[in-house]
Amino acid sequence: MQRNYPERNYSEGEGQSNWTTTPIMLLGSVGIGMLAGYLLDPQRGRRRRALVSDKITSATRRLPDAVGVAARDLSNRARGAWAEATKLFTSDDPSDQVVEARVRAKMGRVISHPHAVHVAARNGHVTLNGVILARELPDLVKSVMEVSGVKTVDSQLKEYNSPEGIPSLQGGSRREERSEFMQQNWSPAARVAAGAAGTAALAAGAALLTRSVSNIELQRLFGFGGGRTAITIDKSINVNAPVDVVYALWSNFENFPQFMTNVLEVTNINENLSHWKVAGPAGVPVEWDAEITRIVPDEMIAWKSVEGSTVENAGYVLFEPNDQGGTEVTVRISYNPPAGALGHAVAKAFGADPKSEMDQDLMRMKTLIETGHTPHDAAQNIDRGGHGQRIH
Repeated sequence: MQRNYPERNYSEGEGQSNWTTTPIMLLGSVGIGMLAGYLLDPQRGRRRRALVSDKITSATRRLPDAVGVAARDLSNRARGAWAEATKLFTSDDPSDQVVEARVRAKMGRVISHPHAVHVAARNGHVTLNGVILARELPDLVKSVMEVSGVKTVDSQLKEYNSPEGIPSLQGGSRREERSEFMQQNWSPAARVAAGAAGTAALAAGAALLTRSVSNIELQRLFGFGGGRTAITIDKSINVNAPVDVVYALWSNFENFPQFMTNVLEVTNINENLSHWKVAGPAGVPVEWDAEITRIVPDEMIAWKSVEGSTVENAGYVLFEPNDQGGTEVTVRISYNPPAGALGHAVAKAFGADPKSEMDQDLMRMKTLIETGHTPHDAAQNIDRGGHGQRIH
């Protein structure tokens, strides 16, 4: 008999969870093991933990002051940038003293002996007297002309090709114009910017490394826009019972807590919609609504979570008679855990493996049908104190 199985458009990436997350799990386990070994070393672990604690405490105490300094620096820079931007649209009529101060500040950046040059300003007209190295004069005049408030520059400087024999030109060096990030000490604002850029680069690098190791698309890897297909799990099992008996158990989702450990409660809202309550990370319940997308009595049940669910998921169960007079049950579940496939790998590193849990759930289902007793470790049985319940 030809069967019309459900389309698998919601479970693309077949079998991905069985092997592609293993390298991530391995890397995570190695990293956790190394950190634990470093901190729990019998001889030096106590001292290392104390040092880490002291560092964290010290950093916590300094953080408010560092944030305040950085905030003031950023605020001052913002005001300076605003002043630079608005001066193009405002008239600037500084006093002679202000012009002279601006010119002196500018000279220190372009010539090696600014003390050898005397500045006089009158109504925007600047006169330069003193001595200067000939090669530095063009840059000096150009820079002074760019100073706000300067209208003309009259250079009366004596030029010398060499500082030999000129006391005012002895020693000294031209201050090199360097980017703020090339200086020995960074300002608070530069440190904030560099820290933010470094954090972004580190995150991007980690994402690319994880993408290359896992070979999973980024949206599936991190759970952003990955739909219901970040992780896909397949499992088949043979049950020593007719198809109609097995189908009857599965067709009522409220039976699931009788053989599943993490499915705490399923409530049928109507014939196509049900509400699920599942034990999530750290035992915190996670809830969502699911709808039946296709059903063929004694053959197949397919479902998916409704739009906007906390954990997007979809799946189907196939029921086929086997050669021994029993039923082969095939389950496929595709879901998108928090943080996507990466979150799934981290969970596996800490011992929460959905693939293994499904294996155990299906074994409990087999036990329930073949013996008529609810397994002692099913969610419903745990809630009732561990006493087996017999199904009829």
